[in-house]
Amino acid sequence: MGQHSHDAHDAHHEEGGYHATYKGYLIGFLLSVVLTAIPFWLVMGKVLPSPRVTAFVILGFAAVQMVVHMVYFLHLNAKVEGGWSLLAMVFTVALVVIMLSGSIWVLYHLNTNMMPSMDPAAMRNMP
Repeated sequence: MGQHSHDAHDAHHEEGGYHATYKGYLIGFLLSVVLTAIPFWLVMGKVLPSPRVTAFVILGFAAVQMVVHMVYFLHLNAKVEGGWSLLAMVFTVALVVIMLSGSIWVLYHLNTNMMPSMDPAAMRNMP
């Protein structure tokens, strides 16, 4: 009976596709530290020529760090749960990108097209 439960336990781990290890957590931690230290250095040292470029580079590092966290700490990959958890994450990210970019686009155009001019003469003639 002990052999049967041991075999079932091993089969369960093989189905999961990913088994967490201390080495994996250590690699994830070190990558997270590096991906935090580099943007910190970029801001504090004023390394890049403009704040806008610095902001885009930091956003790039943030995206890479989110992937590191998903892979090393949340253990999302194509093998876990037959790939459904990764597919759900991709769908969620796509929805968030669509919602954020759509909201920014709408608000930008509302600001551009709907705001009255600041010309005092034009303000007096408004109804």
